[in-house]
Amino acid sequence: MKKIAALTLAFLLIFSLAACSNTQAEESSQQTESTPVEAPETEPSQEADNSDISEADAAPTESNEEPADSKILIAYFTYGENAELPSDVDASTTASIQIFNGEVTGNTGVMAHMIAEASGGELFSIRTVEPYPDSYDATIDVGQSEKNDGIRPELSTHIENLDQYDTVFVGFPNWWYGMPMVMYSFFDEYDFSGKTIIPFCTSGGSAFSDAVSEITSMEPEATVLEGLHIGGSSVNDAESRVNEWVSELGLSK
Repeated sequence: MKKIAALTLAFLLIFSLAACSNTQAEESSQQTESTPVEAPETEPSQEADNSDISEADAAPTESNEEPADSKILIAYFTYGENAELPSDVDASTTASIQIFNGEVTGNTGVMAHMIAEASGGELFSIRTVEPYPDSYDATIDVGQSEKNDGIRPELSTHIENLDQYDTVFVGFPNWWYGMPMVMYSFFDEYDFSGKTIIPFCTSGGSAFSDAVSEITSMEPEATVLEGLHIGGSSVNDAESRVNEWVSELGLSK
């Protein structure tokens, strides 16, 4: 009887242990399935590293090259260099004839030389094949006929290296309320696209008249500034004024 009871108790104990083991296994399985798995941390991508490098490489670098110096030309037409004057001409006989540095020129020529000395630019004298009379009054009559008839005098001097100049001063006297017709010949011959044109003129009192607008019309691709006018009777005393003007333009040498 005791033996039977012992066997029954052992069987119950084994069954209990088996049931407990199954329950723990099921709970462990359920816990494993319901617990989310965290993804491992990734290292910084190569793309991010390259991005930093690219930004550094993309930064602009300073050029050690300095811009080339801007070359300046002073082209001018003046009566004294375009007339059949005697070698011993007396400059005091007419206000339009001047002697500058020992050379015969005119009011506009004097102004052109002052600009050249202030800026360090190169001078170019605009000259005609057919010279003007030795009398200024007769020259004025010829100038009027040229304007009335639309005559554009042929040039005897020519700029061979215009491309090397970025800034061109252009000077002339005011004849009959505008530029002499020779200046139309001058602008017909050259293309000033991309350059800066700075007019200057001398006159008895009419200043530029419509000259600046005429130049702008003939050279639409150039930058045309307002320029400087000086009365013919004041040109010999205008050096300080010319120097100040050239300095204001930022073109002093």
